[in-house]
Amino acid sequence: MSLPRPLSPSGRVAVVAPASAALDAADAATGLAALRARGLQVDVADVTGGPIAYLSGSDAARAGALNAALRRDDVDALVCLRGGYGLLRILDRIDYEAARAHPKLIVGYSDITALHLALWTEAGLTGVSGPMVASDWAKGLDADTEADFWRVVGGDAGYDVRGPGGEALTPLAEGETEGVLLGGNLALVTALLGTPYLPDLTGAILFVEDVGEAPYRIDGMLARLRLAGVLERLGGLVFGLFTDADVPPDRPTFSVDEVLAQYAPYVGGPVASGLVYGHVPRKSTLPVGVRARLTCDDRAATLHVLDSVTG
Repeated sequence: MSLPRPLSPSGRVAVVAPASAALDAADAATGLAALRARGLQVDVADVTGGPIAYLSGSDAARAGALNAALRRDDVDALVCLRGGYGLLRILDRIDYEAARAHPKLIVGYSDITALHLALWTEAGLTGVSGPMVASDWAKGLDADTEADFWRVVGGDAGYDVRGPGGEALTPLAEGETEGVLLGGNLALVTALLGTPYLPDLTGAILFVEDVGEAPYRIDGMLARLRLAGVLERLGGLVFGLFTDADVPPDRPTFSVDEVLAQYAPYVGGPVASGLVYGHVPRKSTLPVGVRARLTCDDRAATLHVLDSVTG
């Protein structure tokens, strides 16, 4: 395992765009200003050639900028500009040896899930599934969301994961397990099936969320994980938020909650829902690649982070 050093509000970060560019250049500028206002020293890893369609640049340019940032010893963290799409195209171009030799926090979520899981698989590098520059910092983080972010990147351990407003988890299947906490966006976890970049999830506690996916699409992704034997090998599963999952009112459908409940029995351990994590302004920041404990009984569920994401 590669443990990065903690990030303090006076640390140095490099902003990278390994997937999509900002939808609005003003969001990028506002997000960068917000980071600097906290006291961070901020560098921007420019992608040569600029945006191309839905990508922040060509595959070679995006991988080159990311690898250059991974090789630096003078930055404490890489904070992603936004998610979108693109990391699946460059996972085989990443300098995993540099990530192992120069460990640093990688902060992001959504499409960045592919990067977190690949770096854990290939380099044993922990990560932070948390707010991004143009998607979150530009909009303004509420005080509780920001405090949770600093707690994780600062290296805290030994705490229960609760929502920014103190929201608790809801149990779906009883049990207790300890394992490595891994996950992120459900579509990206599913997309990595059959590739060398999906970690061995045997005994792991998987957390997942998604956005803009109708219940039948969520059903299909969970079905793929079941058919691949992933669900039965998990130590536990925690469902985050599945936002913008509405279907037309005249279409027959299960609700998202019904779909999640239908797949809980296939998991080889405890299952919980209600994690305040996903494509929403107020959300928990999750460490990736650290040991955690998930406990569920017939009344309550608790996700307890045992280890620090930093060294």
